[in-house]
Amino acid sequence: MTITSTTAVADPFAALNGSGASSAVTANDAGSADRFLKLLVAQMQNQDPLNPMDNAQVTSQMAQINTVDGISKLNTTVQGLNSQFVQLQALQGASLVGRDVTVPGNRLAVAGGVGAGEFELAATSDQVKLEVLNAAGRVVDTQDLGALSAGRHDFAWNAGTHTDGEALQFRITATTGAAPVTVTPLMYDHVNAVSAGGDSLTLELERSGTVAYSAIKTVH
Repeated sequence: MTITSTTAVADPFAALNGSGASSAVTANDAGSADRFLKLLVAQMQNQDPLNPMDNAQVTSQMAQINTVDGISKLNTTVQGLNSQFVQLQALQGASLVGRDVTVPGNRLAVAGGVGAGEFELAATSDQVKLEVLNAAGRVVDTQDLGALSAGRHDFAWNAGTHTDGEALQFRITATTGAAPVTVTPLMYDHVNAVSAGGDSLTLELERSGTVAYSAIKTVH
């Protein structure tokens, strides 16, 4: 008995393999699965009986299609979650209006004859000094804060007759021996409004202007 083999057509999977896979099948192409099934049927109908399709190849191609479809659905889900997260942030941000917060900055808050602020030390320091500056940047007073550990610290300065309207600033210097220690100044501010745009949330502060919601260190 003689078996007559039919002429095999060009491998319909060739366009899906290698570098062509990303361009032929994309996450946004809803017809990718349908085209794959048509190619699969075409190859089965025209395969050489003496050299049938490789099951491993079929399985691999089906896994590719499922992966692409899964990534597309995952992207849609993540986009939805991101939108919900921004809305949740907006609701949380609205509750901050009228509240006092701590943000990065060096503006000195003066109230009741006391100037106050905070700072973060990157490492333990054996000598920390506070300098108070006027709007022109001139030092008007200094205060020795002594030795402090790494982390966040607050301070209170006797403002005397100085007022908040003078826009006083503060500067913290810290050293361990002769080596300087990195200092991050933190200031007190007041939330006047909240603005949501795109995928971000911003706060309108009384002293600092517009800052990102993520910049808030503490809510008082």
